[in-house]
Amino acid sequence: MKQPNDVFNDLQARFSDLLKNSPAKDVERNVKAVLSQGFSKLDLVTREEFDTQTQVLVRTRARLEELERRVAELEQKLPVTQSS
Repeated sequence: MKQPNDVFNDLQARFSDLLKNSPAKDVERNVKAVLSQGFSKLDLVTREEFDTQTQVLVRTRARLEELERRVAELEQKLPVTQSS
């Protein structure tokens, strides 16, 4: 399956081929501007940013599990008190 960047690059290449020898070069610039503006409004991240955040999440989850385990151990060491 193609990545989104591959699809956009493919579209851009096809537009370039169609308009290469045409006076419609302004149309190409306008299409690029419209596409760029549309993409900038979307909440897109690069694959690298996504992978980095995934690694941070994995480390954070492991640390949370370790802390939960330590809290459970400490709670077991507390003396049992009776409630009224």
